[in-house]
Amino acid sequence: MSTATALARPSAAEDPVDALIKSIRIPPRPSLLADLQRELASPDPSPDEIGRIVASDVGMSGALLKLANSSVYGGRKAKSINQAIMFIGMNQVAALMAGLLARQAIPADGAALASFWDLSSRRAQAMVFLSRRMRIGASDVAHTFGLFCDTGVPLLMNRFADYGATYAAASLDTERPFTALEDERHSTSHASVGCLLARNWGLAGDVSWAILHHHDYTVLEDASAAPAVQSLVALSLLAEAAISKYQGQAESIEWNKGGARVQAYLGLSDEETAELLDELIEAFHAD
Repeated sequence: MSTATALARPSAAEDPVDALIKSIRIPPRPSLLADLQRELASPDPSPDEIGRIVASDVGMSGALLKLANSSVYGGRKAKSINQAIMFIGMNQVAALMAGLLARQAIPADGAALASFWDLSSRRAQAMVFLSRRMRIGASDVAHTFGLFCDTGVPLLMNRFADYGATYAAASLDTERPFTALEDERHSTSHASVGCLLARNWGLAGDVSWAILHHHDYTVLEDASAAPAVQSLVALSLLAEAAISKYQGQAESIEWNKGGARVQAYLGLSDEETAELLDELIEAFHAD
């Protein structure tokens, strides 16, 4: 029996999913996010009320204005929270707010995680760009997925002392899915834990399922899979390839595993893919 199994083993009356959540200490949904989701779910969401919720947190207000004024949204200059909401839309505000609250709620300390949230923000930016450029899905859903898809990593870092070594080894595995070694060593994976967090935080179902499958590229060929889930997985791998190139890496191991499936699913040629990645890297440099 693995260490993870022994420590997280549920009692006869305890649900396995509940035991896993308790063991890994998935943070509860923040009250501010619950307030925002409640307002968005109302019959007639009020931009003024959403602005009030956002304005209650100084960090969120500043981040919202920064995003609204970025090149991703046309570089317009929002001078107030309400104007920023008008520029980027209420659903996009919710996506940004969820990501900021995650950053506050999920510890990401230490050298191994020093750049975790910077990379998550970069991925979210890439997902928005690709969603808009290719006219696939809603950009706010893509943004949320980009921020949350790897949130299981810091949670597993804090749960298992040796998870850093597992993550490093999985990152270098050129053949198997990234999650295979995680499952072998810890009886769970960052994809599974991230999916649980997304569900607990009330994020869109497509986001939760895409997080679960974002290293399972066979989902792109699964006729029973939801197209929205497939699109998020496909766009995330394009984002991964662009980020790797932007960081000066010779190749993306993940792209080598699933890139052909992504191109087939999206109908992209090698030339079109290269052009798209170059456009995305230019957008990175612009910000």
